[in-house]
Amino acid sequence: MKNQIVLGLDPGSRTTGFALVEFTATTRNVLICDVIKLDKIPEHQDRLKELFEHIQQLIEVYKPTTAAVETPVYGKDPLAMLKLGRAQAACILAPKLAGLTITEYYPKSVKKAITGNGNATKEQVARMLEHMTNLDFTKIKLDATDALSVAFAHYLSLNHPLNAQFPKKKSHQNRSVSSWEDFVKQNPSRIK
Repeated sequence: MKNQIVLGLDPGSRTTGFALVEFTATTRNVLICDVIKLDKIPEHQDRLKELFEHIQQLIEVYKPTTAAVETPVYGKDPLAMLKLGRAQAACILAPKLAGLTITEYYPKSVKKAITGNGNATKEQVARMLEHMTNLDFTKIKLDATDALSVAFAHYLSLNHPLNAQFPKKKSHQNRSVSSWEDFVKQNPSRIK
């Protein structure tokens, strides 16, 4: 296995977590784990530009070999979800334009890869990551630890012999119906 540098991103319209981790056959070294604060920039479009440019700079400096981003799955406020989706787009576009492969992961998949429990709390994920790294997590913001967990989950997905154990984002994963046949069985009154 060759050395890999994984860029993990946890998008947010006001705060985006990022982490870069170098993995070798025997070590894992967290190069940087922090947040991009955008809340002081008044215009949403200017925040997106700053986010995009910051990620470009990280890529230029640390030269990751691959990238992963957490995918938001729900929200009560449609406008907030729209802004979050735009931030996610900036997080995807910067690595893509740099020629990196980028993989999206649902939060539950990330939590399951790190803790074995898809319903783990952010604090539980942070504690597990503390055991996997040499970082003092009392000094790291939760958005940054989320990004770090995305980086670790991606590495595990790429390199684990049973990598199906760490599911990536799939189309329609959040729907309870997996096929047309299941839909018909579950909704007989809707068929004419």
